[in-house]
Amino acid sequence: MNTTRTHAARRAAAAVIAAGLLVGGLAACAPAADDTAADEPIPAEGTDDGTTLTLWTRAPIERQAKLLVDAYNASHENQVELTVVPNDDYVAKVGAAAGSSGLPDLFAADIVYVPNWAQQGLFQDMSEQIDALDFKDEINPGHLSAGTVDGAEYVLPFALDLSMLFWNKELFAEAGLDPEKAPATLEEFAEAAMAVQALNKPDTYGTATGLNCGGCLVFTWFPSIWASGDEVMSDDGTESLLDGDSAQAVYDTWAELQDAGAILPSSTDEAGPTWTAAFSEGKVGVMPFPATLLPSLEFDAGVAGIPGVDGGASTFVGGDGIGISKDSKKAAQAWNFLNWMMSEDAQVEVLAKDGNAVSRGDLADNEYAAADPRLVTINEVAAQGDTPVALNFQQAFNAPGSPWLTLVRNAVLNGDDSVPADNEEITAILSQ
Repeated sequence: MNTTRTHAARRAAAAVIAAGLLVGGLAACAPAADDTAADEPIPAEGTDDGTTLTLWTRAPIERQAKLLVDAYNASHENQVELTVVPNDDYVAKVGAAAGSSGLPDLFAADIVYVPNWAQQGLFQDMSEQIDALDFKDEINPGHLSAGTVDGAEYVLPFALDLSMLFWNKELFAEAGLDPEKAPATLEEFAEAAMAVQALNKPDTYGTATGLNCGGCLVFTWFPSIWASGDEVMSDDGTESLLDGDSAQAVYDTWAELQDAGAILPSSTDEAGPTWTAAFSEGKVGVMPFPATLLPSLEFDAGVAGIPGVDGGASTFVGGDGIGISKDSKKAAQAWNFLNWMMSEDAQVEVLAKDGNAVSRGDLADNEYAAADPRLVTINEVAAQGDTPVALNFQQAFNAPGSPWLTLVRNAVLNGDDSVPADNEEITAILSQ
């Protein structure tokens, strides 16, 4: 997918916040940053003068956020006060704060919300500072693109969350599968899941997902379509292409697994909060899974890119971008944090050391990744991944009862032949 922002994709529909939430006063937010902050020159490395900064993030990346904030606070005069917000409350909290000029100095956002929030003017323009970074071309392009509006750059990657294919090596061995070999096609993935299911172990299933979680499904199913050489949306994010042959193969594969009883039963109603729990507990054989959770696994897991119908590999380059809010009067100090965050010290000695993917391509082959081949794989697949960009992404895909969820549930759970019509409903939302 082409993640370049086009003018057509940023039309007047951006007047609605990404979550479909209208907040009083938000529409009046000007895209430009606060005049006072904008007029003050920002040094290349920012200002470290003992200022207290506020930063908001959502709970799914709490681990990475705390690591970065703690390391920054230990090495700088500035001090960052971190607020972690439950994921389900985050959009509403940001929307309310934006409408009342109460945003923190820095705030992170799920990368799929960034295009709309940047268009709304919730972030200050950091183009001059970002363009001056001598490693700019090495920064993850999907995140930079998502935060770029009419050529102005508003965010940097805060934490990358990549969807990868994970498998439990012990369960693979028990099922007679090669524990060191990743399923290379969608069919091989299904065969592996069926083999684990055939073990008939109590409370153990071939695979799992979140069939009532639109965000889980785009994160884990879109990569199979990309790996097959197809797209999920038009370049401008206004037309859904989820009725193509590759997409249909994905739905058919999961429908067959469902009919065979190889999917964790709770997946049917899983809305997101616990969709990864069973695999983390060693009760699932193979599934697309967040790379950020690799450090937390207590068993030996294999990691590979998510395969396409006939091979290939891709990933959803998700996670959170971060920028300086429109309400901050401490832009120079906030930039000091962001500039340090992108440094080799932070990317390698803080994030990579903990087993996380880095946001700079030139640092992917670092000493910590080299010590764990799985991290090398994650960093390599990141370059083959994508970050879908659409102003109405939330309403079309992530929202409860979204047309994307309707399509998936009809195709996988209900056996309905309604993919073309359901796909048109997704387009109807994207094109508003």
